Order: sequence, then C-alpha cells, then structure tokens
Amino acid sequence: MKYFDDQNFEAFYKEVFPQVRIFVFSKCRDMDMAEDLAQETFVRLWNNRTNIEVTKAKSYAFTVSNNLFVDHVRHQKVINTYNTQYVNDRDIKDPQYLIEVQEFQKKLNGIIDSMPQGVREAFLMNRIEKMTYQQIADSLDLSVKAIEKRMQKALEILSSFKIKV
Repeated sequence: MKYFDDQNFEAFYKEVFPQVRIFVFSKCRDMDMAEDLAQETFVRLWNNRTNIEVTKAKSYAFTVSNNLFVDHVRHQKVINTYNTQYVNDRDIKDPQYLIEVQEFQKKLNGIIDSMPQGVREAFLMNRIEKMTYQQIADSLDLSVKAIEKRMQKALEILSSFKIKV
C-alpha cells in the first residue's frame, strides 16, 4: 500500500484537480463554486493523505467533491426555505396560513432528513437540481435502475406521510 508524499500528491493534484473541477461544474454550472468545492476536496484529501491509498485517491476525490456539492445544495435549500418564508410573511398576512406553511416545511424537511442517505441524495439531485436519472447515475457511478429504485423509495416515504412532490 502506497500513500501520498509531497511529490506524488502534487503530481496527483495537477492531474486530477481539473477533472474534479469540471465534474462539480457539470453539476452546478457555476465555475466559482466548482473551483471552491474542488479546492475543499483537495484540502480534505491532503488532511487524510496518510490514510488514503494512492490507487484509491481519485475515487476518493470524486466522492468527496460529490458529497460537498450535495451538502452545498442542502444548505442552499435551507436558505431558499428561509427566503420563501420571508416572502410569504410579507405577502400573506393570515397568521394561520403562515403557521400551516411553516409546519408543512418543517415536516417536509424532517421527512427528507430521515431518508437514507442514498435515497435522499438521489431525491434532492432530481427534485432540487433538476438532474435526470441518467445524470444522477453518472455522477454517483450507479446504474439508472439503482437511481429509479432510490427515487421510488423516496416517493414511497413521502406518500406515506401524504405529501405529493
């Protein structure tokens, strides 16, 4: 088992960083965000370099970058939820309606958070990022059938709470 030293890490960085940046860019279509997430990926790789085999480093880099992107999407979802609540507060004065909307959003967020990670990830990529099953399968290195099963599970979970998405 061979682990990174300074020289082979630098060579790995020069080779793989552009690939990771393009991978993230293909998901977000924002080069600044892609650059930031790719940099964070390599910071994490550097911090764990003594635990990661060189032969598995590329896979690790793509997995970390994908997870960072999903975390970013989740964070944006929270921000969007807050912004939506703010607009609703200004536009709709009925306190009962506002309470119901807030309760629904909390319930929906709780249900999504309770989903298994793979199911939640596929669901958010499809419904929030508007990615096709094929795009999700390619980015997660899974089959389209696996993504279909994950989406079916997500929709079953939501329908068990009588939520239509």
